[in-house]
Parts: sequence; C-alpha cells; structure tokens
Amino acid sequence: MLRKIASGRVTVLLLVLLGASLIACSSSDSTKFATNAAQAGLAEVELGRLAVRLGSNPAVQSFGQKMIVDHSQANTELQTIAGKKKLELPRDVNANQRSTIDKLSKLSGAQFDKEYVADMVSDHEAAAKDFESQANKGNDAELKAFAAKTLPAIQRHLQMARDLSNQVKAN
Repeated sequence: MLRKIASGRVTVLLLVLLGASLIACSSSDSTKFATNAAQAGLAEVELGRLAVRLGSNPAVQSFGQKMIVDHSQANTELQTIAGKKKLELPRDVNANQRSTIDKLSKLSGAQFDKEYVADMVSDHEAAAKDFESQANKGNDAELKAFAAKTLPAIQRHLQMARDLSNQVKAN
C-alpha cells in the first residue's frame, strides 16, 4: 500500500514537473519570438532610414519611409505588450543585423538600392514565417494576437519588396 502511495506521489510530482517544463518552454518560445520581433523591427527602422538617405531610386526611398513608419508602430505595440508582461526586450539590433546595417551604410546609389531591396526581401520572408508560426502556434495569447494582427502588413511589405526588387533589377 505504501508503495502505491509513493508511486502515486512520484507520478504526480513528474506530472507537475512536466507541466512546469511545458509552461517554461512555451513562455521561452514566446519570449524568443518577442525578442526576435523587437530586434527585427529595430533593424527595419534603421535600414529604412538608410534607404531614405542613401537610396537613389525614389521608390526605394519611399519604401524605406514606409518601413520607418510601419515598423515603428509595430515596435511600440510590441513594447506595450512586453511591458504588461514585465518582459525586457532588446533596445538594439543583434550582431548580424548590425553587420548588415554597417555594410549597407557604406553603399550608395544603385548599388545601395539593389543590396537594400535584396535584404528587405529576405528579411520579410523570414519575418513572415516567424509571425505566421507565432500566429498559428503561439502559446501566449497577446503575442499570438500581435503576430496575427501584424502578419498581413509583413506580407504586404514582402510583396512590395519583391516588386521593388524586380524594378531595381530592371534598371
């Protein structure tokens, strides 16, 4: 009888630990998404500023301005959600993003336009996948809703970047 009780306690303890582990995992997945989204948003704003300043094609400059406005708005919304959750988001881009920003800041004219637009296509492809995954499978209701709400804008940005890429390549 004591063996059954002890065995039952062990089973309960394992279930509690498994549940805690799943909660921690889902929380860290949401935290990772929020961290990545925050850094990507910061990078888009900084790269948009470069496009306005260094781009030679008016459409590239206009796209850069749109990135500044749209991603600043999304960044503010994400910061508000994070603040409610006492989640500290990065205030700067990651090393890879910094490298891209540094590389592009040394270019100008048509060369800048081509490199910037190529980067916007790849960045928005990756972001669309991340936001879609979070919107469909996210474990945090507010971050899931944020991803679902923001995904259509990212998809529009991706299509705009692809169209712009074709235009820049043609020139």
